[in-house]
Amino acid sequence: MRAVIARADGTVDVVEAATPMLVHDTDAIVRVTTAAICGTDLGLLREPGALKPGTVLGHEFVGVVHAVGSAVRLVRPGARVVASDYTACGSCWWCRAGAHWQCSERMFFGTGDVFGPTLSGAQAEFVRVPFADVALSAIADAVSDRDAVFLGDLVPTGWAALDRAGLRPGETVVVCGGGPVGQIASLVAQAIGAGPVVVSEPDAMRRDVAAALGAIAVAPPDAVGTVRELTAGRGADVVIDCLGGARGLDAALALVRARGRICSVGVPHTELWEAPVRDAFVREVTISFAVGDAIRDRDAFTPLVVAGLLTPSAVITATAGLDGARDLYARAAAMTELKAVIEL
Repeated sequence: MRAVIARADGTVDVVEAATPMLVHDTDAIVRVTTAAICGTDLGLLREPGALKPGTVLGHEFVGVVHAVGSAVRLVRPGARVVASDYTACGSCWWCRAGAHWQCSERMFFGTGDVFGPTLSGAQAEFVRVPFADVALSAIADAVSDRDAVFLGDLVPTGWAALDRAGLRPGETVVVCGGGPVGQIASLVAQAIGAGPVVVSEPDAMRRDVAAALGAIAVAPPDAVGTVRELTAGRGADVVIDCLGGARGLDAALALVRARGRICSVGVPHTELWEAPVRDAFVREVTISFAVGDAIRDRDAFTPLVVAGLLTPSAVITATAGLDGARDLYARAAAMTELKAVIEL
């Protein structure tokens, strides 16, 4: 089969790779029809030594079940499915508690051993899915592949952020960062009843996208003034940090009101953050972190897509086949595209 792999120099290539086979009786093999390029892919390629050369990339995908192991009960060959971006056993204490990211058997597609044991990625013609009954879910006929491809990572991440922050109808939300995660968080907030949604983003193209998708789009230097004007000087009820680390958290603290809530879903690129704890204490600010969990939350957010209240594909700005994957990666890395999708 053909697959997109990481190269030692931080670029990608499209090569012939071994077609995956069933390993465990809980596995499925999925023929991939659509896969997306994620910021996580780009970040790992930029980080020297993070990925072994030859790693098959990709963790956002939909496809058709090709084969299943003897213990798989919920998905059958021929079914159109979307996968969570990582797998979990579904039966341990963490999984039963709805915290699949904490499962000791978690495997993250296409990211080498950065997030656990290695699992080959899905920017390929076929992919092996461990714990298929847990990781895979059927796609309704009303949902296109271009929308469904975001139900395994981006939408769960936006949903988890707003859920952890305890968003209530009518509250003012600020999203720090107008990349794909930030745009989806904005869309989810609007779909579930937020009041004004502000997206703070330095890139003009991304601000234009946010505005077209219903948010109030501002450059970071203008964010505090805009939010104060919207809230009679109080600050935002909820701030979603999609940048990660000190940059995103510092920005969020400047925007949130007293007794407001911050949730960070941006991957931090440093180990430590020097938090202004006295200010956070005096203002009683809640700061939390979340990782998207499609396995836990897909039954909650998928109906929004089926009903047309949430259209994740609105963030797509470029598509190509496998032959165009190298160019898509280059454009995504240069930030000339918001979200690029490979259609097989």
